[in-house]
Amino acid sequence: MIYTNDLKLDSPIIFDSHSHYDDERFNDMGDELFRELKSTVCGIVTCGCDEMSSRAALSLAEKHDFVYAAVGIHPESIGSGTTTEQIENLAKHKKCVAIGEVGLDYYWLSETKERQIEVFESMIMLAKRLDLPVIVHDRDAHGDTLEILKRHKPKGVVHCFSGSVEMAEEIIKLGMYIGVGGVITFKNAKKLPDVVRIIPDELLLVETDCPYLAPEPYRGKLCHSGMIKLTAQKIAEIRESTTEEILKLTAKNAKKLFNII
Repeated sequence: MIYTNDLKLDSPIIFDSHSHYDDERFNDMGDELFRELKSTVCGIVTCGCDEMSSRAALSLAEKHDFVYAAVGIHPESIGSGTTTEQIENLAKHKKCVAIGEVGLDYYWLSETKERQIEVFESMIMLAKRLDLPVIVHDRDAHGDTLEILKRHKPKGVVHCFSGSVEMAEEIIKLGMYIGVGGVITFKNAKKLPDVVRIIPDELLLVETDCPYLAPEPYRGKLCHSGMIKLTAQKIAEIRESTTEEILKLTAKNAKKLFNII
């Protein structure tokens, strides 16, 4: 069983603002994982990367009351054939709370920059048209990502933030949220602690990006939403707060951003 008892809390106060539960690594777990997570997790946003994974996210959201979906075209999926029109149709589902995961990735896909920018902007414009937040992927594309966000000024979150303090300050000026995941627990997380110190209370989110980026001491293993407690513990240490306060604060922020009552 994936869940570990030492990660449990007394009440469901974790809100995982970014996950990928459509990943095949969760296939054999059926409903058991979600039943266990429900004791500590009050909300999960599972993100799509193309039409197929967006449909899978919506399917999970329909099945579990505390799971919500985001739909979009990830930069790695720009050749999938998924269209803006398809994502728009999916985004009208009652449990879709965001357009995402969308953005730019110059680490893996530097040869498709122009097409990535085109798709990213189309997703932002769709989000604004539907009055939904965007969930932004930014890997080794800080300059272009920031320029596009400044130009379009969407509401949303830069997930798994990996930029500098200076970039974080610009994101904050735009009123966008900053998502912090298990990387904050890694020994090689050099810039992120300084970023975590300056994020206003009202713009901080926590996430897993599961099944990836499990926090220490589970680094390299399959990640799940319950592990956010460890991420929150590290954030609390950096911000001179408590784990419970960080979890309650970030759950409140996520519900506000994703318009979840």
